Amino acid sequence: MSLGVLNNLSAMSAANNLNNTNNSLSKTLQQLSSGSKINGGSDDAAGLSLVNGLQANSTALAQSQTNAQEGVGLLQVADGALSQVTNLLNRAVTLATEVSNGTLNGSQQTAANQEYQSILSEINNIGSTTTYNQNQVFGSVDRAIYTGDSSTASASQDSLHFATLSSSSVGDANGKMVYSQGQGTFIDLQAGAAGGTVGAGDTVNGNITLTVWDPLANAGAGGTATKVIAGGGGTLAALVDKINSGGYGVTASLQTKAQAIPGTIGATSGDLGIEIRGNVSAATVPTGSVAQGAGFTQVTNTSLLDATITTGVANASAASGTGTAQISYQAGINNSANLTNYDLTSQSNAQSTLTVLNTAISDVAAQQGYIGAQINTLNAVSSVMNTQQQNIVAAQNAVQATDYATAASNMSKYQILSQTGISALAQANSVQQEVLKLLQ
Repeated sequence: MSLGVLNNLSAMSAANNLNNTNNSLSKTLQQLSSGSKINGGSDDAAGLSLVNGLQANSTALAQSQTNAQEGVGLLQVADGALSQVTNLLNRAVTLATEVSNGTLNGSQQTAANQEYQSILSEINNIGSTTTYNQNQVFGSVDRAIYTGDSSTASASQDSLHFATLSSSSVGDANGKMVYSQGQGTFIDLQAGAAGGTVGAGDTVNGNITLTVWDPLANAGAGGTATKVIAGGGGTLAALVDKINSGGYGVTASLQTKAQAIPGTIGATSGDLGIEIRGNVSAATVPTGSVAQGAGFTQVTNTSLLDATITTGVANASAASGTGTAQISYQAGINNSANLTNYDLTSQSNAQSTLTVLNTAISDVAAQQGYIGAQINTLNAVSSVMNTQQQNIVAAQNAVQATDYATAASNMSKYQILSQTGISALAQANSVQQEVLKLLQ
């Protein structure tokens, strides 16, 4: 290699290596000081994306544990209030038993009745003033406790039902129950399709509408609420999934007519449709439907389905229509004792009151049993969330945390390389000084 001064290639190479070493040393020092080996997208873009997602999961799970415990707190407040109601009812039983004996005089019966009426007033007071976070606890309301890891797949809601608590509604023997009028409903999607067929993968461009009767809104024949489940261009199978995940108190599945209604014969027995079922409280056939044996309701799509089923079959256009599916159900039906029409003004009245008081105590015990079960459920959910969070944090730690043994070794290596790089650069710069000797 010729000796010259125009470009010092050795110095340039030494300087470049020294810069690379210093950059690596700086990154290693950052890893050691921060405890994280991924401090930016340039460190590991894929790893950073994974870590951020896991961090979101961990944060959501931590809050979910808090949500569950807040739900437990709400339930414990209700349980404590019901325990006081039970104490009051036991005192009322004592009074009713005493008056039932017939040994009291008129003034003593009046005093006992006055105390009984005070007990009813206190039950009303407990029902109206028991609050959690400034919200009234009792009152035929549902409070959904949300838990999940921030992904739709893992999200869940535990619906807590609190019946009205008053002297006219003491306890709740049903808890949270859902009923369906009739044993089920079958929506025939191929009726009138003139030979066309419908499959689970076919596209639904319209909506299916469920008419829901909620007696908590109106105990009469009214109180209907319309629930629209959008097809949205998805498959028929996806529409069924939406019905099942919508919290309507019913379950839906794709079945043939023969499967949904055993014993069906004829050419239409193989028709595919949506079978919708729920827990049965009465075999009442929804209005406007046709009974099809064993309490089952079978209707055609032309009156119940507001959707277009695209099958690719030219004659299948008849398998569509508009209307409302009469899938009626009752949510949160309270079964409570009414004490307002009872008193202790006479021996016979006291005996009648004693009977209804025993029912009220039983109903309160049933409601407390429901609340206790929900407390156990939420505690279990919180435990699951805690375990899941620990595992996610462990996975996040494996990807993100600095390996101090490796980082410390790298730091020593880069410190040595930095020192040797500086020496090499100094030597490269001194080489060109030899040119001066040729000019002397």
